[in-house]
Amino acid sequence: MNQPFQIFLLTEDDVAKIAAAPDGPHHHDYEELIVGMKGRLEHFIDFKSTTILAPFVSFVTRGKIHRVLPGTENGVCRMWVLRFKSEFIAETTFQLYSRYHDHANVALQPGSCFDRLVTLCEIIDGEMQQPTPDLAVVRHLLSALFTMIESERRKTEPDETGNHSTQNITFKNFLDILEENFRRPEGVEFYAEKLFMSPRNLNLICKQILQKSVSEIIETRKLIEAKNLLTTTDKPIAEIGFDLGYNEKAYFTAVFKKKSGQTPTEFREEMRRLVS
Repeated sequence: MNQPFQIFLLTEDDVAKIAAAPDGPHHHDYEELIVGMKGRLEHFIDFKSTTILAPFVSFVTRGKIHRVLPGTENGVCRMWVLRFKSEFIAETTFQLYSRYHDHANVALQPGSCFDRLVTLCEIIDGEMQQPTPDLAVVRHLLSALFTMIESERRKTEPDETGNHSTQNITFKNFLDILEENFRRPEGVEFYAEKLFMSPRNLNLICKQILQKSVSEIIETRKLIEAKNLLTTTDKPIAEIGFDLGYNEKAYFTAVFKKKSGQTPTEFREEMRRLVS
């Protein structure tokens, strides 16, 4: 996916095409949200297969192995599919990982509350249909959509109990502290101390939930913010690197290229071509 954001409506015609040539389990380099109004979704994720009926939402984080097979109910399928790069809503993405890493599919109740989600998708699609879509507007609408989804999710899902819930809480607290401090040159010891635990235990929790070490998560958060700033501001590259705790432009450029396959300049130029 080259564009920072995409949205499209999945219908029964698409269901037939997908059924004729289904994908195998795969992962992608973007985040994906499916808002199901009509139909059903057979979803293989976390090494198990689940079928969920509309209305529902399904959120798949970047890099997670999964497979979706949409289906019809009474011959009808209507699902909004939204795909976006992690940096598109940088301040929200990691919180989504915390909420949905083992709850990709959420069944919702029909009615006016769910209808609001559909309306927001329609507004986002309307903006994307403009000759020159305003991605800043889309960004705010997408954040609002996830806020509404979280509100509905809390109504339908009971609180978890036991050790797994404790790990989720710890991970969420880590992400909250990371959001406040990722611009600083701090490592795993800093975050473990803030959480009153050992670096080893914090690494174990992060590995279990995101399959990344604490250091990798910190670096990924910095990279997401760097891409966000390169896309949405005209700040010099050296200043962006300094803002994120890299004192030398050359080192920031080397880290950025190693993680993204492009230099900051190349990434900025590509984003400008895509958005223009």
